[in-house]
Amino acid sequence: MTRKLVLFVAVVAALGALAAACAQAPVIVYIVVTATPTGVGGEPAAPTATADTSTTAVVASSTPAPTVQVTLERTASPQVSAAPTVTVRQIYVAEQPFQRGRMFWLEPTGQIWVMIETAPGVGLWQVYEDRFREGDLEFDAALVAPEGLLQPIRGFGLVWRTGENVRQEIGWATDIEVGFVSNYEYHPGEGSTPANFVPGYHFMQNQYGDWYRFNEINGTWQTVTRTDIVPSATPNTPTG
Repeated sequence: MTRKLVLFVAVVAALGALAAACAQAPVIVYIVVTATPTGVGGEPAAPTATADTSTTAVVASSTPAPTVQVTLERTASPQVSAAPTVTVRQIYVAEQPFQRGRMFWLEPTGQIWVMIETAPGVGLWQVYEDRFREGDLEFDAALVAPEGLLQPIRGFGLVWRTGENVRQEIGWATDIEVGFVSNYEYHPGEGSTPANFVPGYHFMQNQYGDWYRFNEINGTWQTVTRTDIVPSATPNTPTG
């Protein structure tokens, strides 16, 4: 029987003009991770804060990401009956590198994570629902990529073309999209309960085995060096 775990993501969202006046409450969404990957598919920053280093992950760069206003799409808050727990699993993802960051598609959630690099090894993390459906426009023929670069297609392309400032912030794709099995962890914030979800953080590997940490408290990410685990599997090498 396939085991399913429910993770809960809390990300602080700021809405453009209101960002300077107040902070929007975190929004909780489901993440369902199956024990075995099952196939192929396809915030804004509060005032800059120092990442929580209470774990054994080591931050590769201490340069903080600057405050940037973005708009994220979210699902409605679900009804929950169990406290979030630490989860360590392998999940199927797709990844594409860009001039100033990268995108991930996560099979368990159907979400697209946008990583905008604001300084070497650190940046902003935006989360979008994958709205692409078969039959939708896969790319915009009117947008011609510079030589040696690519226009992303399908779900990544839709976010790239329509997400607020995504194309300007992340640039053109530098390689094709690749699917693989990634090592993934979720750590809820200390003191999280069913009635009070404290923002936590995620760890995930890219196709080359590099680790990233995604911080729910302020919508940022950073490259980290994992010293506490031995990866359970090596992500697939892209075939081009």
